[in-house]
Amino acid sequence: MISSPFPSNDELLAMIGETGKRLCEIDASEGASGNISLYIGWPFEAGPKFPVQKTVPLPVEAPECAGKTFIVTGSGRRLREIIQNPEENLGFLKIDPEGKSGTLFLSECCQFQNLTSEWNTHLSVHLDQISQTGTNFHAIVHGQPLYITYLSHIPIYREEKWINKRLLRWEAEAIVNLPDGIGCVPFEVPSSSQLMAATAQSMLKHNLVVWAKHGVMARSDKSPKHALDLIEYMETAAHYEYLDMIAGHPADGLAEQEIKKIAALLKLNQTVF
Repeated sequence: MISSPFPSNDELLAMIGETGKRLCEIDASEGASGNISLYIGWPFEAGPKFPVQKTVPLPVEAPECAGKTFIVTGSGRRLREIIQNPEENLGFLKIDPEGKSGTLFLSECCQFQNLTSEWNTHLSVHLDQISQTGTNFHAIVHGQPLYITYLSHIPIYREEKWINKRLLRWEAEAIVNLPDGIGCVPFEVPSSSQLMAATAQSMLKHNLVVWAKHGVMARSDKSPKHALDLIEYMETAAHYEYLDMIAGHPADGLAEQEIKKIAALLKLNQTVF
């Protein structure tokens, strides 16, 4: 939830650009992989930089968001380039009154034909969170971090209980920032309705989910950079886990009782340990 005064268009675009740049810096967005979207729940206009309009169907109906706006990355765009040219890489989608379509506002220099192929999953997760919390802002970031994605190719790391206990033991910050742990979604074809449904269900309980053999998706009602923070914490933990694996598992990490002490001191209502 964001309070007034609300961020300007330029500030929101800068947030997305900085998030995309950092996602690439941590090797989580090779080529044109990864995507970002924001829900804007206050009165909002795309502005003069995005004068081109076209009507597009929504992948799921969203009557509860009629008149509200989403900022979404374009399909095939490099996230690292958003910070330099947001107009080429982003679109503003204002939901029409019936909630079955939207008016897509684009720049005259737009370099894509469609919104990200994962838009169906983004929208479904946004709608769940808006319905559950009534938030006026919601950010979603998808990336493909090297170490988390590698671990998800190992069968036991696709088990939710196992991956939480293995990864949350490496840093005190992990349980602080992810007190509900991380979710695990079995492999589904990217952009499929199956991936959309499984992700939305998992994100009812978790702020970050691992897509098996694909990457991660994180959400935040603060900013896209905060969603990215969650990815960074888990990618760092996955790196520690990888280093421990190749060293023959000599490290013990934080013990369960030590993690519980951290949670107790900070009065965290954690659900993992």
